[in-house]
Amino acid sequence: MAGKPKLHYSNGRGRMESIRWLLAAAGVEFEEEFIETKEDLEKLQNDGVLLFQQVPMVEIDGMKMVQTRAILNYIAAKYNLYGKDLKERAWIDMYVEGTTDLMGMIMYLPFQPADTKEKNLALIIERATTRYFPVYEKALKDHGHDYLVGNKLSWADIHLLEAILMTEECKPDILSAFPLLQAFKGRISNIPTIKKFLQPGSQRKPPTDDKTVAIVRKIFNF
Repeated sequence: MAGKPKLHYSNGRGRMESIRWLLAAAGVEFEEEFIETKEDLEKLQNDGVLLFQQVPMVEIDGMKMVQTRAILNYIAAKYNLYGKDLKERAWIDMYVEGTTDLMGMIMYLPFQPADTKEKNLALIIERATTRYFPVYEKALKDHGHDYLVGNKLSWADIHLLEAILMTEECKPDILSAFPLLQAFKGRISNIPTIKKFLQPGSQRKPPTDDKTVAIVRKIFNF
């Protein structure tokens, strides 16, 4: 029997958090080996296990996988969260790319200079409410299903819930104009594996604070 996937990253959200979400939603237990110092990262780089000298890196099924999108694609396909055919996969990809763009803006907010944070926070809220969330609200309305693609839980749903919760950390009432997304949030949050991941004490990471920013800057030298 194969061992648990092992995740190599710093002890924070970053690019690994969506991987944690997807594994947890699939009901897959995983281990984490945190990169806590610049030396920890250099050891991985010198050992030749990082294809492009970068993390995240996930040990799974005998592979040392890098590149966030490749890792997510593999997990989604392995655990039947990637649609039933090419068309469904294309829709999942489009929805995921949208939420990835939104979450990327939020991910980098704590690393930005203080004098630009307010402006960038306003941009995140504007983009969420005028560019991204209307797309998902319309998709749910048009097909009348509980899920975004194929009336079955997929990676797109899991990623959207993660994006919603991240955006609510920026503005708690962000979904006030999106009743179908409010209902969606409730449904997906109550899927047993996801509900477990949302409980205190899980491997879900908290929002990035100043302490985490300082550690990440030191490890990754930026």
